[in-house]
Amino acid sequence: MSETLRLDEQCKAYGRMADVLETLGDRWRDWPSLSETSDLFGLSNFHFQREFTRWVGLSPRQFMGALAHGDAGERLRAGESVLDTALETGLSGPARLHDLFIAHEAVSPGEAKSGGKGVDFNIGRGPTPFGPGVYLISPRGLAALGFVDEVPERSDGYAKTGRREEDAFADLAGRYPAARIVRDDGEAERWAYRVFQDREPTPVALFGTPFRRQVWRALLDIPLGQTMTYGDLATHVGSPKAARATGAAVGANPLSYLIPCHRALAADGRLHNYHWGLRRKRAMLVMEQALGAS
Repeated sequence: MSETLRLDEQCKAYGRMADVLETLGDRWRDWPSLSETSDLFGLSNFHFQREFTRWVGLSPRQFMGALAHGDAGERLRAGESVLDTALETGLSGPARLHDLFIAHEAVSPGEAKSGGKGVDFNIGRGPTPFGPGVYLISPRGLAALGFVDEVPERSDGYAKTGRREEDAFADLAGRYPAARIVRDDGEAERWAYRVFQDREPTPVALFGTPFRRQVWRALLDIPLGQTMTYGDLATHVGSPKAARATGAAVGANPLSYLIPCHRALAADGRLHNYHWGLRRKRAMLVMEQALGAS
């Protein structure tokens, strides 16, 4: 297994790596040299190659090669090879909920309908590979995961203003207005390392209607490196005329990245309306496309 960054280092490197992934995602057909790419980001060849390889799990050249040969048929590998590749990265394993234990049956319909009444949650900030995260934890497991942006994202056509810490906290807490929620950053950090670094079996508690949980489970069927339109996703869950409702369910997904709502696209394939910022969605997709093709 190649050397990978610790989770806190991955978190700090996210901003620069999102820029790098965006640049290589746009320019891989030109096959820029290591020197050309490292100069763009003010790093030596050695430090650029080392940081990129440790964050992504592939060298810059391997990454571009994977994109170059990454058509849909090649990205969809069969059997253990895909999972092995995902686990080798130290990043993508947690993106497959096949690696997690889902405890959604343990959440009563009454609790879901009442907005968490009678449920005690902890909420806190902890690292993720895609920048700082906010973790909402119920007694039954991880209930929600969102992201924090330290500065607004660039307005370059893919960007969307990021959420400040207080906004991200309010976003997750507001989904359960009747619950008692206490801040505990230490507990959030423990869950962060459990999910993203140690890859321990992770119980999650999904508070949602049966239809929404059905859509969230369907998102897990989208293979690493692949995408699906809202319409196709609606067909997948047996409701081909419910594309709008399916899109709403995708947008209400509480476990960002772990339940891969970033793999759902508009009918024309555009990246839009990602709750935690289009720049982050694009970074996730470009990275997964290369990993799925490698």
